[in-house]
Amino acid sequence: MLETILARYQPFQPVVLLDPEVDSLLLMDFTKKNIGITAEILDDNQLFTKYIQQVLTDHDCTFGIGGYGEHRTIYARSHHFSTGEEPRRLHLGIDIWGPVGTYVFAPMDGIVHSYRFNDVHGDYGATIILQHQLEGHTFHTLYGHLSVKDLEGLHEGMRVAAGQLIAHFGDLHENGHWPPHLHFQIITDMENNKGDYPGVCRYSEREKYLRNCPDPDLILQLMP
Repeated sequence: MLETILARYQPFQPVVLLDPEVDSLLLMDFTKKNIGITAEILDDNQLFTKYIQQVLTDHDCTFGIGGYGEHRTIYARSHHFSTGEEPRRLHLGIDIWGPVGTYVFAPMDGIVHSYRFNDVHGDYGATIILQHQLEGHTFHTLYGHLSVKDLEGLHEGMRVAAGQLIAHFGDLHENGHWPPHLHFQIITDMENNKGDYPGVCRYSEREKYLRNCPDPDLILQLMP
């Protein structure tokens, strides 16, 4: 099991640097329980960004975090998640919400599996996927909502070292039109995808996708 292997190698290099004396983390809820997120906020990228920033300020936190396995109503803001008979609403990664330009680092050695600018409203925007091996087991980490500049100079198979700066939180025009944040996801089988993999699935398919995408906090080690 990948979970068992990852547990043996903790701690990994931090994906986002946090100073425990300065940078507080706020656990954020994006389910229907959060009545503070109105339809008006979701329909306006700037209002949504201001909402995230205000919530973090109100709690004196630098970053927000959460989302793995969360059934989110916020995906109704984009048709990208509503194709087919059943909409996609179950989140498969962990989001870290914070300032544009926040550094993103590789948690362990690996290679660039693939990358792409997924430029559809609600999608990842600039995306990088790394491939790793531990004890002969191959798996992947996905980094979504990045800066487009982070894709420059990359090539498949390019080596990446643990702790290496690989990306930055992107702005609205390049991150899929979301408030600045990082979507971090572990993926066992890429299922022949390149530069993209679902970060949100249909609730009816949750067992399949959660099995293929284990809890990202096995690497992040940031959840309260």
